[in-house]
Amino acid sequence: MRNFGTVCAWLFVLLTMAKATSGAKPFRCIMYLTGLTTKYQHISQHDILPPKDDLQEVSHVIIAFMRSEFFNVDKKPAEYPLFTSVPNVRSRLPNHAKVMVAIGGWGDTQGFEKAAKTITLRKRWARQVAAMVAATKADGVDIDWEYPGGNRDDYKQIQNSDREWEVEAFVSLLQELRAALGPERLLSAAVPGKKDDLIAFTSHTVPRIMKEVDFLNIMTYDLMNRRNSLTTHHSGVQNSKEAMRRYIELGASPKHLNLGLGYYVKWFMTQQCDPAELIGCPTQLLEDPKTGADLGKTGGFSWHDEVPDDVAASFNRAQSDGKYDADGSYYYWDWDELRWWTFDTKKSIQTKFDRVVSELKIGGVFAWGIGEDAPVFEHFQATTHEVSKIRAAVGPKDEL
Repeated sequence: MRNFGTVCAWLFVLLTMAKATSGAKPFRCIMYLTGLTTKYQHISQHDILPPKDDLQEVSHVIIAFMRSEFFNVDKKPAEYPLFTSVPNVRSRLPNHAKVMVAIGGWGDTQGFEKAAKTITLRKRWARQVAAMVAATKADGVDIDWEYPGGNRDDYKQIQNSDREWEVEAFVSLLQELRAALGPERLLSAAVPGKKDDLIAFTSHTVPRIMKEVDFLNIMTYDLMNRRNSLTTHHSGVQNSKEAMRRYIELGASPKHLNLGLGYYVKWFMTQQCDPAELIGCPTQLLEDPKTGADLGKTGGFSWHDEVPDDVAASFNRAQSDGKYDADGSYYYWDWDELRWWTFDTKKSIQTKFDRVVSELKIGGVFAWGIGEDAPVFEHFQATTHEVSKIRAAVGPKDEL
């Protein structure tokens, strides 16, 4: 009887483990596919994908962007303007990959603002978004409002205090959208990684947001921009970890968060720096203090872009002579030009998986964007290599 009881106990453990494993969702690997859609033109910026065989680890592709104001209408449109189509993208992917459509993006906020103002407008907007998802045969939608509550591109013209109402309205808009989409369609949101921009993301709102979305894409890039006055990493290991932990502390489950990877390079002009204290070095004035306009002292480009002639020599030095911080972030300070370079390498991406994804038990990663890493796709390959290791580690095993 004792042996029989032991066997039963082991069977119970095995069944419990099997149930937990079967119910666990696989690690997400999401890629944005980027273009530009306006009222007048549809431009493919980086509409490039590797061969299907290289995309086996990709779980979702998000087409970015549709304009937010497009859905503030009463009648269903005859067509949906996008630089590509869902069927076209789906045909270039493995069968298992989901295809979503992103709405919004930096500078595209007026449509969100109008839609969020009243319950009637929220319902109409949500209904039209759901109609688009059904018509395009997308698997879901990604909401990229940058940012509810303020700190937008026009933050010098419109005070954040004038946008306080958006904090609650953003939650309500997601609730209406989930109701319109139903449970079978995916709903996600791209949300800020930089602490100053989390105006709408609090301990009161985050738990309610998480009830509506399947996952959040935390934009752990552009953590340094022209509003900074001191150098830091734009997509560093430690500041990415701090950004992810911030959402967890606000009430988000780490399994429903995705770590953002930026497949592009940024530079900033600095003042004279102490070579021993490069993090925290004062920058030159990067934006107009009255208008917020770019003063031409910062820039960036993707790996797919042609390197601008005026920074090519400095960028070559950044690639060959750059260094890693103690946390694994890559940087280079060009002392001759007073130019600070910050970007991810294959090694720093690997470090993020070890020190951020694994340690915090994050449920996925995403990149902006896959075409930006063409034609070599080495950062993408570094990403999928780490994803495959995670999936292999949590997959079925023969032994206990």
